Amino acid sequence: MYAEERQQEILRRAREAGRVDVVTLAEELLVTTETIRRDLTALERTGLLRRVHGGAIPVERLGFEPALAARDEVLTAEKERIAKAALAELPKDGAIIIDAGSTTGRLAQVLPADRELTVIVNSPPLATVLATRANLSVIILGGRVRGRTLATVDDWALRPLDNLHVDVAFMATNGCTVSRGLTTPDPAEAAIKRAMIAAAHRTVLLADHTKFTNSYLARFATLADVDTIVTDTGLDSGLAADLAAAGPEVIRA
Repeated sequence: MYAEERQQEILRRAREAGRVDVVTLAEELLVTTETIRRDLTALERTGLLRRVHGGAIPVERLGFEPALAARDEVLTAEKERIAKAALAELPKDGAIIIDAGSTTGRLAQVLPADRELTVIVNSPPLATVLATRANLSVIILGGRVRGRTLATVDDWALRPLDNLHVDVAFMATNGCTVSRGLTTPDPAEAAIKRAMIAAAHRTVLLADHTKFTNSYLARFATLADVDTIVTDTGLDSGLAADLAAAGPEVIRA
């Protein structure tokens, strides 16, 4: 197992169990405790784990929200598969919303050149990526830019959404559970996400499998509000069935 693969496995275990133990990880992953400590240090530097005595805790359990750059470095292969699978949900033409996020950002990068689309975003980095594409008309929602997620929020971003109607909203989330639905740590960002979904004929959630074990402060949608979930094969089949029973089609790429 390469270091990146091992670190992703450590992060997965931490999020599922709430914490990880150095000795246990070393025994189960067949490496030394020194190797595990180096892995935990690397994950802490990316802002995904917080070291504690004898192990580590995912930052989500401590009330922190990982920065976009940190999230963008994790599960990259899975996010790329999700983005490519989500292309099947694109309209032939018309308008779409792409929410700010690390997985939705991958979708922005792989949009096909043979579709004439209007793309609405609430992320200056996504707008920069898309604006040079001749086949796309790009609209960016104004407002305050959250430094942690690089998403625009508050009234200047909300007001335009009241007057928009798009074919598909491609949404990101920090957490998703059957009981709580889609959640995010920041109420201002939740408000934008809620308005995006209200402006769309269809809603497609792009989320890797780790998102389906977490729940955060602010709910912005129930599973009944989502038409399709595109995730990766790391999602447990039983949990996928439970999600589908709540309403959306679940695609594991």
